[in-house]
Amino acid sequence: MAIYKPNLTITMYNAKEFNLPELSGISKNTIAEHLGLYQGYVKNVNLIHDLINQANDHNTYALKEAHRRLGFEFGGMRNHEYYFGALEDGSSKLGPETNLFQKITDQFGSYADWLAMFKGLLATQRGVGWAMLGYDTHTDTLLNYWVDEQHQGHLTGVQPLLALDMWEHAYCMDYAPSKKADYVSAYLDNINWSVIENWYNDLVK
Repeated sequence: MAIYKPNLTITMYNAKEFNLPELSGISKNTIAEHLGLYQGYVKNVNLIHDLINQANDHNTYALKEAHRRLGFEFGGMRNHEYYFGALEDGSSKLGPETNLFQKITDQFGSYADWLAMFKGLLATQRGVGWAMLGYDTHTDTLLNYWVDEQHQGHLTGVQPLLALDMWEHAYCMDYAPSKKADYVSAYLDNINWSVIENWYNDLVK
């Protein structure tokens, strides 16, 4: 019995271009290398989709492996789009009048308490992965969480708002591994919070 019908229409993706200013504490070389890595994830997502589209019942093992690998490559693509997207157009603070600031305060006691928790307990833990702030649309709740590698640990139904890359490639040209807390501070200082606020407002409409 056939298990796969070929010639399906599957979306192909284009790498996004980001309007990134010169960043404080994160070098141009790091950003250039990092953008190249992001583009590689986009390329690999398209290669997998092309393989799936061309597959047939004579290469089901390769097809199964392609589906297994898709989560890693797609996660790498989309995580980086949140990472770079939050840096576009220059840094701005999250004002106390904003909906997101008020939500953070309601849940975590204060913005400072949330920031200390995110930086101290989440972003600087051991291992590669992503420190995330997301919004659970089912319960109107903000969640801090950790994503291993690119895909393991994403919370179903939770939309990312802040995606902080904690793989070594994101900081090791600028900071020693023992100083990754300085990279965390540098990234957060460079965020354009108006972008993240807009993402949040689009979710709560």
